[in-house]
Amino acid sequence: MNELIEIGIIIHQEVNILQSSKRKMRCYFFLMAGMLLWIALPRALAEDVLQWRNNRDGIYKESGLLKSWPEAGPKLLWNIDDVGDGYSSPIIVKEKIYLTGAKDGSEFVSCLDIQGKRLWRTEYASAWKLTYPGARTTPTFADGRLFAVSADGVAACVDSESGKLIWKVNAWEKYQGKSGRWGIAESPLVVDGKMICTPTGELTTMIALNAADGALAWKSPSLNDTGAYVSPALLEYNSKKQIIGVAGKFIFGVDPQNGQIIWSFDFLETSVDNNADSGAWRTNCNTPVCKNDMIFVTGGNNHCGVLLQLNKDATGVNLLWKSGLLDNHHGHVVLVDGYLYGSNWISNSSGNWVCLDWKTGKKMYEKEWQTKGSIIYDDGMLYCYEEKHGNLALVKATPDGFNVISSFIIELGSEMHWAHPVISGGLLYIRHGNALIAYDIRAAKSSK
Repeated sequence: MNELIEIGIIIHQEVNILQSSKRKMRCYFFLMAGMLLWIALPRALAEDVLQWRNNRDGIYKESGLLKSWPEAGPKLLWNIDDVGDGYSSPIIVKEKIYLTGAKDGSEFVSCLDIQGKRLWRTEYASAWKLTYPGARTTPTFADGRLFAVSADGVAACVDSESGKLIWKVNAWEKYQGKSGRWGIAESPLVVDGKMICTPTGELTTMIALNAADGALAWKSPSLNDTGAYVSPALLEYNSKKQIIGVAGKFIFGVDPQNGQIIWSFDFLETSVDNNADSGAWRTNCNTPVCKNDMIFVTGGNNHCGVLLQLNKDATGVNLLWKSGLLDNHHGHVVLVDGYLYGSNWISNSSGNWVCLDWKTGKKMYEKEWQTKGSIIYDDGMLYCYEEKHGNLALVKATPDGFNVISSFIIELGSEMHWAHPVISGGLLYIRHGNALIAYDIRAAKSSK
């Protein structure tokens, strides 16, 4: 009898041990599953970057990012050094990376997986061989297709899955576009099934090509202007769309349905009486910043920035203010919580960092740091990438002052640091010449 009791006790103990082990295994399973979910979460919640500067405004909308970096910079995940020469930025769609480059006499678009492995590469034009060789256009993704404009004016459409070239049109030659000495630096806008680009010349100013086949949908009248280096923006106001473009002289609004120029504003003559050479003012490079019925356009070379407001029926604009302080060269600006941030032009190799009040143009600060460069915004922070030495700074977006929290130097790659940073899935992408670099900027999950 005692033996049976002892056996029963042993069995009971073994059952308890087994049940405890199962509980531990379940806890371990759920813990690991939670960790894996957290690791995957930033990518799962990441918004695709479909075009130039995300939504053409440099504003990214991710969260849970680092608020400071180690001294050597955030964790380097990977880098590749054969994406071709260029100054364009990547886009990221469904965990695939697309970007343009130039090599061996050809300009092309490449597709990479999220680890940087090349999946395909498709040529669509000859490479630019004159000043600053390399691709300029950031591709635009729409309905499974990629759209690009080469530095010598070839508009092209490529299937995003296979890399097959669907169509191409030598748009600048066909529509007599007048490009500047540095080639075409336009990232095409896609609106309502049409690819928009801006040849600018005596025949037309802006054209729309059918996304399906490249056939001409419309061409705008000519403003008898010269070409600039601007990627147009889309403004939606009172349930109506307008394409906002900038050429050498004019800022203008275009009806995306028929190409009619609704209004134009003489930006060239809107000087700040600073005795600058107005000929240099035709080298406009910055995409307009659009907010409700307001449009901000800035040009470097000691020109100015202007804030325009559409009238009630959106058929014309009024000048609200102009400022010679924020004359951005080609690094663009961002609008965050009622303030404009960017760098200004002191010379082709120097500039300071500036904040202006959006509504009034009032100076909030001007701060010297390295030199001018490109700027984007995400999760409360400005990412400022100066163009001379490749310093990348993390700065809190506040009008109280330009205070660098962290910075490090982009040493991989070559040539000028002119490509704009991109953020997707908690990763920071930097293109520098023939190199593409990915950094992990996700903050560690709290243990609480």
